[in-house]
Amino acid sequence: MRATFVALQVAALAVGALVGPSTVAVAQEVIRIGCPTKTYFPTILATVAKEKGLFEKEGLRPEITVYRGGAETFEAIAAGSADLGTVAVPLVATSRKRGVLTRIVGANGDEWSGWILGVKTDSPIKSAKELDGKKVGITSAGSGTDTLALWAQSEHKVTFSRIAVGGGGLVPNLLNNNLGAAVIYSPLSYQVTSEGKVRVLIDFATAMAPNLIGGWTATEKALTERRPFIQKGLNALYGALEYMRNNPDYAIKTIATNNELPTEIARMEYEKTFLRLSRDGQTKLASVEKALELAAASGVKDMAPAAEVFQNMPIAPTKP
Repeated sequence: MRATFVALQVAALAVGALVGPSTVAVAQEVIRIGCPTKTYFPTILATVAKEKGLFEKEGLRPEITVYRGGAETFEAIAAGSADLGTVAVPLVATSRKRGVLTRIVGANGDEWSGWILGVKTDSPIKSAKELDGKKVGITSAGSGTDTLALWAQSEHKVTFSRIAVGGGGLVPNLLNNNLGAAVIYSPLSYQVTSEGKVRVLIDFATAMAPNLIGGWTATEKALTERRPFIQKGLNALYGALEYMRNNPDYAIKTIATNNELPTEIARMEYEKTFLRLSRDGQTKLASVEKALELAAASGVKDMAPAAEVFQNMPIAPTKP
């Protein structure tokens, strides 16, 4: 990765020599942001930070990639293809035991707001206990949806197959009867329940005790060798959250446009998700311990201690 960056620097200087000093002045370091799915809050935050020039104010040029789920996002971070991405706590903890050293450096929040286990409205299934032997959709193994599916399985003492279909495949496969149920994140959950297409079996925001839902994650190598670079990226992302909090009309319109949602559903996503996200990105040890406790109760094994999963950074949200 370093060699590629050096090559980019050389290329930028060469172009500057041809067209003048102004081109060199705008050369910026590329930061690669990984987002688990298109219709999920990290994608909106990255988009707003880019649109409002917050990355640029930190001397960065963003490249945003949307993956099929949290596991793919994590793989990109571990492989050096993404510098920052949102990852669930158990995935960071189990991967550390396997020698993949990453840490959460920016907390998202302690509530799975808008995340549900849902079935088609006309499904005969009335409770999670009736999912025994059924297929339950998740985005990918190791993702937040997988974590919640495991918890539901353990909590209600049922055994079902967790089927990875990607973020874009959850609702279509559920409605086409390829799945008996699915773990659906916001704002998709708000949309399909409001439209009467999906019925809620479990509302994870109220069913689970507060615990860290995940956070912006980076490799320990990056934190050791390029800490200021990671810091700047976090500043821009949390600056985007502050901008959205201060400009609700813009925020709701952006959510509606990006996610192709009616304004009223976008408003629900803004109020129930974005306004509940961590503003300073600081992770509390107890919140991580609870997340790992819930994961362990769901059958997840070989996890690193909570204190090794995160590293707080002094985030200073970038202002437009």
